[in-house]
Amino acid sequence: MKKVEKSAVELHEKVPPNWYYQSLRIDPLQKYWHKRRFEEVSAVLEKVNGKVLDVGCADGMFTKVILDKTRADKVIAIDVLKKSIDWARKHWKNYKKMNFMVGDAHGLNFKNSNFSAVCILEVLEHVHNPLKAMHEVKRILKKGGYAVFLVPSDSYLFRFVWFLWLNFYPRGWVWRETHIQTYRNNGLTKICKQAGFKIEVDKKFNLGMLHLIKVRKR
Repeated sequence: MKKVEKSAVELHEKVPPNWYYQSLRIDPLQKYWHKRRFEEVSAVLEKVNGKVLDVGCADGMFTKVILDKTRADKVIAIDVLKKSIDWARKHWKNYKKMNFMVGDAHGLNFKNSNFSAVCILEVLEHVHNPLKAMHEVKRILKKGGYAVFLVPSDSYLFRFVWFLWLNFYPRGWVWRETHIQTYRNNGLTKICKQAGFKIEVDKKFNLGMLHLIKVRKR
């Protein structure tokens, strides 16, 4: 019998809706990890005129960083997890330039050439068809617009740390089975080229465990 793939909602059902907000407040290791994410992504974000899309926004903690750094007219943030979107809408209700809605990276419900920038940060390891998501990003980007992707590199060190995180760290178990794609051996670089993007920044940080790429739509 063919194995039925679990949906993203099913894979993440144990993850709290305010995971990142909570982690930054109570977890020193997570605070350091995400602080480095904020710093490295912020360094490649450009100010834009127009809208930015944040795909896989979770509770919106990174969405606020994106808004601050791009100074966009609006940041639309989507996630497949309704519980996270509901939490984000309530928590960020006073920030009128951030709009949270349920959405899926495989089928972005927006018009062609509609966004000046797109961010997909530690999301592509959770999607069933990364190339399809890449093509969707390219479709909705304006010509000359940019996108920023961030994934685990799946280096030996990351895989070792991830194993410890999932099995021995008190809070890590909720992420078991959520990584359904691997980007080892520079897999992110390859898929960006396959999608037809022009790569402008390609770097790794956190001891090579995270891989960041910034691309431009030609």
